[in-house]
Amino acid sequence: MDSPMSGTFPMRSRLRPKRTTQMKMITLGLVAIAVIVVAVAIRPQFARAELLKEGQIAPPFTSQMITGEQEAPMSLADFHGKKVVLYFYPKDETSGCTKEACAFRDGYARYTNAGLVVLGCSVDSADAHKDFIRKNNLPFPLVLDPDKKIAKAYGAANGIPILGLDRRITYVIDENGKIIKVYPSVDPSTHAIEILNDLGVADAAPPAPAAPAPPAAPATN
Repeated sequence: MDSPMSGTFPMRSRLRPKRTTQMKMITLGLVAIAVIVVAVAIRPQFARAELLKEGQIAPPFTSQMITGEQEAPMSLADFHGKKVVLYFYPKDETSGCTKEACAFRDGYARYTNAGLVVLGCSVDSADAHKDFIRKNNLPFPLVLDPDKKIAKAYGAANGIPILGLDRRITYVIDENGKIIKVYPSVDPSTHAIEILNDLGVADAAPPAPAAPAPPAAPATN
């Protein structure tokens, strides 16, 4: 004779898989909601600012810059009266950033002969900038921007959101502080020459050496 409880076991065994599936679905739903909430919460700090446009006045800024082994205060206003090439790059010593910096180095004589100032800017530390300059013999200054204030003002912040690195973009600022060129897409190997071409100074030659003074006439008695 069957036990009066024997009929209940099959019912329980049928209910358990359903309850397990429901619990899994509820858990997955809660996880998905949590992910969405976190993404919405952190999105503002990772959002990219818009790039500035040609014709706008370049936002003023002050910081420190590294020239060789020296660190000194600087501001954009220090270069009033000169055209400034302000280029943002992700990180010292990385492959693309090294190519770009060395391209500016190799064309630097043409920049200086044309009266152009080159400033590189990233979120790297002063020591990282000094190492980068030393290893690659960079003749132009690198600007410090550890709190990303400059990058945010110029729409360069959070080019690589997970790492918090700058976008690779360049601005050319004229003698009166107006933006005359914007480069939102950069080929690190050719960008330095591209700028010179666009500004019409790619073939700028160094100034001709001064003619030697004629020999002095021999003294006569």
